Amino acid sequence: MDPLLWEKGKLSLMDQRLLPTRVEYVNCTDWRCVATCIKDMVVRGAPAIGAAAAYGIALAAAEEHGDEQEFFSILTEAADGLKSTRPTAVNLAWAVERMLNVAKTQAGAGVPELTRILAMEAEAIAAEDVAVNHRIGEFGAALVPNEASILTHCNAGALATVGYGTALGVIRTAVSQNKKVSVFADETRPYLQGARLTAWELSRESIPVTLIADNMAGFLMKQKKVDLVIVGADRIAANGDVANKIGTYSVAVLAAAHNVPFYVAAPYSTFDLSLQSGEQIPIEERCETEISHFQGTRIAPEGVACYNPSFDVTPANYITAIITEYGIIAKPDTEKVTRFFREARP
Repeated sequence: MDPLLWEKGKLSLMDQRLLPTRVEYVNCTDWRCVATCIKDMVVRGAPAIGAAAAYGIALAAAEEHGDEQEFFSILTEAADGLKSTRPTAVNLAWAVERMLNVAKTQAGAGVPELTRILAMEAEAIAAEDVAVNHRIGEFGAALVPNEASILTHCNAGALATVGYGTALGVIRTAVSQNKKVSVFADETRPYLQGARLTAWELSRESIPVTLIADNMAGFLMKQKKVDLVIVGADRIAANGDVANKIGTYSVAVLAAAHNVPFYVAAPYSTFDLSLQSGEQIPIEERCETEISHFQGTRIAPEGVACYNPSFDVTPANYITAIITEYGIIAKPDTEKVTRFFREARP
């Protein structure tokens, strides 16, 4: 399952809008195409759009340039354009800034060499993401009982990353350890990532998955059918507050009310330690037609007002632990997050 393919200087992105009925790729030969794909959710998921944006910078570097001054001018334009596509997921800006910093440190090497270096850096970001997800999976699987029914919201699997996944990476690793795991996947209105993507990923790997409507989670917990919840993240503030797909906060509140552990699986690049709390995280609002229409057909009255935030913020006090590639932050708060990244991160 390859949501991103980089071959011969071109980026191909699996069009996730078409799943699960069709598997097709959009071929991008310039950074503007990549930016459009990110904005229009051809590619989605915080780590995946970060890697896609890195490749977008590599494509910008490969454009025809006169001298290094023009080269860096085009890189800056591409960086600004890519970072403006989706404001909540911090991995996007992180990857773009990493690419720019590499270019700046190699200034004077000449345009052909800079182009080669940036293509290699984008490939490194993609490869690191897969390795990071495997490490998250190893740490997270230790929290999964030998027999477990897991609830997940949205899609934090291979499709949301370069491969393997964060939340679903934990599940995949637990299954590889012969643990008897089954999954409840929230449909995740309005874009239906759980129904279209998570259920598709898990069913392809023969991992038992049951699709439920978003408003069923609390009832399942009351029936003691959920042993733990695992979700991904798009940005994590310094105090451990987590921005993730809209509806995550509701699931966290329900989990707390029913004494169900609530875990967040995310890489270091998803942390934004410049923000003291989740109240400072910018929340993307998307087009109202995503909730007023379904597959092009209007399902709401003409003229009705719509509010469509794409993400919400779960306060740290509802989170049992954050699972990273460097280990686990139990009951996160500002002190624990700060200490963890001072001591645990190499």
